[in-house]
Amino acid sequence: MSLADRLPRTVQTILNGVEKGWHHGIQLYVSRNGETIADDAIGTGGEVDGKPRPFDSRTLMLWLSSGKPVTAVAVMRLVERGLVDLDTAAAEYVPEFGTRGKERITLRHLLTHTAGLEPVLSGWPHQPWDSIVQRVCEAGIQDGFVVGESAAYDPARTWFLLGEIVRRIEGRDIEHVVREEILEPLGMTDSWMAIPKQIHRAYGDRIGVMYSVKDGSLHATHGHQEDVCRAPSPGGSCRGPARELGRFYEMLLAGGRAGERQILAPETVTLMTQRHREDRFDQTFKHRVDFGLGVIVNSNRYGPDTVPYGFGRHSSDRAFGHGGAQSSIGFADPTHGLAVAAVANGCPGEPAHNKRFRIMLTTLYEELGLSGA
Repeated sequence: MSLADRLPRTVQTILNGVEKGWHHGIQLYVSRNGETIADDAIGTGGEVDGKPRPFDSRTLMLWLSSGKPVTAVAVMRLVERGLVDLDTAAAEYVPEFGTRGKERITLRHLLTHTAGLEPVLSGWPHQPWDSIVQRVCEAGIQDGFVVGESAAYDPARTWFLLGEIVRRIEGRDIEHVVREEILEPLGMTDSWMAIPKQIHRAYGDRIGVMYSVKDGSLHATHGHQEDVCRAPSPGGSCRGPARELGRFYEMLLAGGRAGERQILAPETVTLMTQRHREDRFDQTFKHRVDFGLGVIVNSNRYGPDTVPYGFGRHSSDRAFGHGGAQSSIGFADPTHGLAVAAVANGCPGEPAHNKRFRIMLTTLYEELGLSGA
């Protein structure tokens, strides 16, 4: 039975987005209690230089910020081993960070977006890692921001610092730690934070292209190009098939376990996915959004039709996950045993993106018979 037969209304929401010019296609993965319900790609990969790009469930799509929880798991593995402490100042691990009002910023502040670093250009993907970390360490605090009390989602800066903390503790670059300790043990062999040159070339057209809407039409971005794919960004460069992002959430639903491997202890998963930042107005999102440690916790209580990067109107209060800028979502809903990953290849702007995913995910729950819970 095809996906269009199993989830016809959900598929139609995706096709509606194609008609509106919001994306060429969307990869969708859904499982419930470990049983796969959807693992497909609806639509096309678009065209680059007049050449159609392949697009199927094997295509490596850019997750952008939907990959943040992968980095968060790398940090939480250090926490449960006693190598770092959530309430210790980040400057204890990266001393040069402790300047210009940042001395009190802890790992908990970084993971809950209550650190308030001022906007600085990191230089990614063109600057080397050490230069990017230096720029982050030289940044100050936003005017009027109260560390630990104010809230402002940080798409990249603090995540480079988290990556540097992992690097210094583990003695390996963050992209290698993530690959060797999380992705490969989970069987996410086509998922990467940074793709080595020779492997990027071997993938060829399996590397998905992301498009942005400009002047009413979709235009290819540079996210698929080799220099971008090779540059690690702990807050935004992970990519792979949607099914593998779904597998990551299946691991969290299973208490941190995948097969014979325990990636995180069950109590660490609980700690990571409970509310640590609650009922605070986020200065970036312009909305109240709750956070765990590196994950968004369902914030429908603040307005199911307005909350950004939500999980649909019918998701349970326990749902957690993360969205990627104007394009993707990955989440788990423990109440329903549900793992969902969806990656669109078009970025149509924040309002259109939030609308299309809100409709798609709400419809998905309804087709699964979960809208009344």
